[in-house]
Amino acid sequence: MSNESPARPRDRAATEAAIVAVAERLLLAQGWTGLNVQTLAAEAGVDRKLIYRYFDGVDGVVARLAQGLDLWLGQTLARQGPSAATGYPAFVRETLTAYLRALRANPLILRLLAWEMAQDTPLLRRTEAARSDVLQAWVRARRPKLRLPPEGDVMALNAVLLAAIHHLALAAQARGRFAGLDLDEGGWTRIETAVERLITAWPIEPAAISA
Repeated sequence: MSNESPARPRDRAATEAAIVAVAERLLLAQGWTGLNVQTLAAEAGVDRKLIYRYFDGVDGVVARLAQGLDLWLGQTLARQGPSAATGYPAFVRETLTAYLRALRANPLILRLLAWEMAQDTPLLRRTEAARSDVLQAWVRARRPKLRLPPEGDVMALNAVLLAAIHHLALAAQARGRFAGLDLDEGGWTRIETAVERLITAWPIEPAAISA
């Protein structure tokens, strides 16, 4: 009869959590170039085979990480509560400001945004779609009974404003300034004021508000 102790059962949930935590740390410190199976395994103290077995490779680890971030982002924005806006411009201003503040509070989401802008892969398309779903659900849940404005290409205007917010948040993380503007608290106050003035200038008729 063998005197060897039986192998201890592996705690898969704990191992997966450790791998995802390492991926988060590497992504924050080095960006997506620091994510690979060898580094993940070494930093998490696990065999590389487990990363393939549990996640089917690095893409699976990133997908799991992105799921958690999307949930966190949704919870952060949900703290804003129901919108009290009485017109479409006010609602857009309120929504964009809340989203900008959520981005600034989460450097890891900014890393994923930078990755999405630099590369186009099926994985990154899935993470982008997941984040978009969270934001759209949040907007639908908060939006008062407002109709879209009858004038102007609202979708294009929203895309321009979202692109500007993404770029400014990324610039703040990378350099702390953009176009000569320091992106400190004073700078962000100026940005939010500029967003308000831009939205106020939209040619939106009062009829855009539903009864």
